[in-house]
Amino acid sequence: MRLLFIILLSALCSLGATADEKLSGTIIGTQLSYDYDRECGSTTINGKACAFDRNPDTFFASFETSYTWVGLDLGSPHVITRVGWLPRNDTYGPVNVILGLFEGANREDFMDAVPLYMIDAAGRTDRLSYADVQVSKGFRYVRYVGPSEVRCEIAELEFYGHPGEGDESQFYRLSNLPTVTIHTLDNVLPFDKETQITAQLTILGDDGHQVILTGPGTIKERGNASRLYPKRPYRIKFDEKQTVLGSPAKAKKWTLIPNYSDKTLVRNMLAFEMSRQMEMPYTPFCTMVDVMVNGEYKGCYQLADQVEVKKNRVDIVEMDDDDVSGEALTGGYLLEIDAYAPEEASSFYSDNLNPVTIKSPDEDNITPEQTSYIINHFNMMERNKEKYLDKNTFLRHFIVGELSGNTDTYWSTYVYKNRSNDTIYTGPVWDFDLAFNNDVRTYPVNSLDDFIYRTKGNCAGHMREFADEFIVNNPESMRQLKDTWRHARHQGFTAGNMIAYLDSLETLLSRAQELNFKRWKVMYIRVQQNPIVWGSYKAEVQNVRDFIGERFTWMDNMLGNTSGDAPLRGDVNDDGIVNISDVTIMIDYLLGIPGMIYTAGADMNESGEVNISDLTSLIDYLLN
Repeated sequence: MRLLFIILLSALCSLGATADEKLSGTIIGTQLSYDYDRECGSTTINGKACAFDRNPDTFFASFETSYTWVGLDLGSPHVITRVGWLPRNDTYGPVNVILGLFEGANREDFMDAVPLYMIDAAGRTDRLSYADVQVSKGFRYVRYVGPSEVRCEIAELEFYGHPGEGDESQFYRLSNLPTVTIHTLDNVLPFDKETQITAQLTILGDDGHQVILTGPGTIKERGNASRLYPKRPYRIKFDEKQTVLGSPAKAKKWTLIPNYSDKTLVRNMLAFEMSRQMEMPYTPFCTMVDVMVNGEYKGCYQLADQVEVKKNRVDIVEMDDDDVSGEALTGGYLLEIDAYAPEEASSFYSDNLNPVTIKSPDEDNITPEQTSYIINHFNMMERNKEKYLDKNTFLRHFIVGELSGNTDTYWSTYVYKNRSNDTIYTGPVWDFDLAFNNDVRTYPVNSLDDFIYRTKGNCAGHMREFADEFIVNNPESMRQLKDTWRHARHQGFTAGNMIAYLDSLETLLSRAQELNFKRWKVMYIRVQQNPIVWGSYKAEVQNVRDFIGERFTWMDNMLGNTSGDAPLRGDVNDDGIVNISDVTIMIDYLLGIPGMIYTAGADMNESGEVNISDLTSLIDYLLN
C-alpha cells in the first residue's frame, strides 16, 4: 500500500509541474555498495539499481562515505528541467540528503560536470521531493552525489527533461556568489602541497549565471597551519593564463582560502580593504565564492591572487636562470620572513636568525648565484635598515597589522626587491584569519596597552626586535608612522567606512554563510584559537563590528590623532611648536591639495618645526 501511495503521489506531483518526460537510461554509479546486515562491501546488496526500481523500501547505499554517486547515462544529451529524490526510510535518511548535489556532464568521467541543483533541507520519506532545474545546457550523463562523510543513501531518483544540446545561457549557482566547481582526473583528491592533481576548473558567475571560464588545470593543497583543519586550502592552476572574476592580474595560479576558523568568513577581505585604504603598492585581489570538488560542496571560500612575481601582483622583474651576474643578478626577488621557512626547500636563516623563504625565483629555478646574492643583500638590509628597507611600505604594512589586531603580522611577512634597486619593500599583506579579535591568546586586543606585536603577537625569529629597532626605537620612523596614520585618517579612512564595508559583506554572504555552516558545523564550537563561541553568524560579525569601532580610537590614542575622524590641526607641543609635516596634513585636509607645503612667512627650523603663532599668516595666505 505504501509503495502504491508514493508512486501515485509522485506521479501527480510531477504531472502538474512539468510537461517534460521522466527520463530513463543505463544506470551508472559507484560500484561498491554496503551490506548493512553483514557490515561489509557488496556488489549485489543495496546496489545502484535500487535508486531507480520504483520501490521506496529499497535503497542504494555506497560503501564509501564521501564522493559516491548514482545516476543515468541517457544515451544522448538532454536538457534537464526537474529532479526528484526520496531518502532512505530510516531515522537519518531525511537529513543525510542535505547538501546532496545533482550534476550533469557530457564526459563519462564527469570531468566537465556542472551543478544542476543542491538539496539544502531535509527530505521526506512519505513522498518524493522535487526541484525545478534552471540550466539550459543538455547533458548525456546525470547523477546524484551524496553529501560528504555520509554514505550516499537514496531510495528513489527521478530526472525529467527533453532531448537536445541546449545552450550555455543559463547555469546554476549555489548562492548569489560565483560557484567554482573542480573535477579531478580519476577522482584523485589533493593530498599535499607538492603534488598537482590534473583537474577541470570551471567558474560560474555574474547575474546571468553563465560560465565565466572553464579550462584544464591542476589543484593541490596549500598553506601551513590551515592544512591541519578539515576545510582544506587549495591552490588551483589553469593551463593557460586567465583573468578571473574581474581580477587585475591575468595569471595561471589562484588560491582558495577556506577561512575555517574565521566564522565571519571575511576577515581577510576586511584587512585587504585596509591595505587599499593605506595605499599599499599592491593589495591581493580577492572575492568570495562557493566551491565544489568532485561533486561535493566544500563551502564558502575566498578566491584570491597567488602571491607571486607577476604583472598586477608583485610587479617586479621575473628572473630567469641565466640572470647570474651583473645588474641581472640584482632582481627581482620575493621573500617571506616566515616561521615555517625551515620546512621549505629554498630558505635560509639571516645573520640575525630570522627565518626566510625565497619565494621567487622558486626552488626549482633559482641558481646558486641568485641564492647567495639575496642572502647577502637581506643580511645587509638587516644591518642597515635606514639605507635598505623602504620605510613607507613597512610602516603602512605595520598599520594594517596593528589596526586589524593581527596576531601573525610578523609570523609571516612578505618582502620584495626589484632589479637595479637596492631597496627592500614590505608587502603584500596576507593571512588575517586570527585578526579582529579572533585569537584567545590576544583577546581582547583593545585591552592591550601596547602594540600587539610587542605584547602577545607571534613573531618569527627575531622580528619583534627587528620592528622595535625600525619603529619604536627610531624617533624619525615613529614620527613618519604618526604622519602616515593621520594622513590616512584625513583622507577618509574611518571606522564608519570600514563598518559600512563589513555590513555590505554580511549582506553579500547571507545565503552562502548558511550553506557553509551546514557543511562545517563549527558555529557552536571553538575552532583553532577562537576566544569565544558567539553562537550565530550575526553575533560573529557584531564582534568584528565592535572591534573596528574601538580599534580606530585605540590607534588614534597610540599615534597621536587626538581629533578622531576629522583632525584639523597638527600636534602642538608645550612650547607652541608644530612639525611642518603635520601642517602638510592639515593643509591636505583643508584644501584637498596633497603634498603641497606653504610656509608663507612662518619660520621653520632645521627640524622642520614652526612656531604656532607664525601660522596665522600661513592660514591667511591659504584661505584668503
